[in-house]
Amino acid sequence: MSLPEVVRRSLRAAADPSRAAGQQAYMKSDLPFLGVRVPEVRALTRAAVRPVASIELAVSAATELWDEAEYREERYAGMMLLAVPPARGELVIVPLIEHMVRTGRWWDVTDELAGRVRDLLDRHPRDAGSLVRGWCASDEMWLRRLAILAQLGRRERTDLRLLTDALEPNLRDGEFFIRKAVGWALRDASRTYPEWVAAYVAAHALSPLSHREAVRHL
Repeated sequence: MSLPEVVRRSLRAAADPSRAAGQQAYMKSDLPFLGVRVPEVRALTRAAVRPVASIELAVSAATELWDEAEYREERYAGMMLLAVPPARGELVIVPLIEHMVRTGRWWDVTDELAGRVRDLLDRHPRDAGSLVRGWCASDEMWLRRLAILAQLGRRERTDLRLLTDALEPNLRDGEFFIRKAVGWALRDASRTYPEWVAAYVAAHALSPLSHREAVRHL
């Protein structure tokens, strides 16, 4: 049985129809849901990929699950496959990340994939930094959100110059999901660099939403 089929069967076995309609409505999703919670999707995906030994298999399975998804949880599993050891932090997954963002075009996609970009920054800081700087000025709004959120959770590894470069082209954007991301990125950075974030907020005209999020922990 192929890896995508193992994942599909596991997801269907865990389906909860009583939850599915509410999930679909909440996410405003064209794809239906099976009713499997995200933590359970993650656990099932990890269990399915334990024997995976090659990056090629991981990327191929992730692509199939994403492109042929009948349920949104299959797309979640596809994204999560990019975090398994053979693929995690490898530059070969970049085209698939971009494909997922451009075709998924919603916050649950970018927010999950931000973790994969964080892995890339840890392993390939120069190459991944260049990618983030390219995305932050993209004509695709969701790639810009991805760039802004790429360093969430890096704590003392946060590259403040890269964060500045990701924020600057987006500070005047009126799109809710960009304004929210700006504030979220600054709020996260404030846990480790509160003085830097306080100075940044004082020096820049942020939207009320971005400002409110940025200073939440100051």
